[in-house]
Amino acid sequence: MRTTLTLEPDVEVLLQRAMREQGAPFKRVVNDALRRGLRGVAAAPAPFVQQVFDGGVPLVDLTKAGALAAELEDQDLIARLAQRR
Repeated sequence: MRTTLTLEPDVEVLLQRAMREQGAPFKRVVNDALRRGLRGVAAAPAPFVQQVFDGGVPLVDLTKAGALAAELEDQDLIARLAQRR
């Protein structure tokens, strides 16, 4: 079926983005989007890929890093409370 469709600007941007990402023509992107929408099926989100970096050997001893961070936070809190007086 051929028809004329007037797209709102935000929809046009979304379709153009989908065409680039999928490398698919306008007709296929529109038809796929309409099928998903009319069937009530959401598009599968892109899988999350965590980037991992090798930090190497630590230059300082980190065995008590949590305790040090807590102590620094306590000192900061005490200083801020003292300023309010």
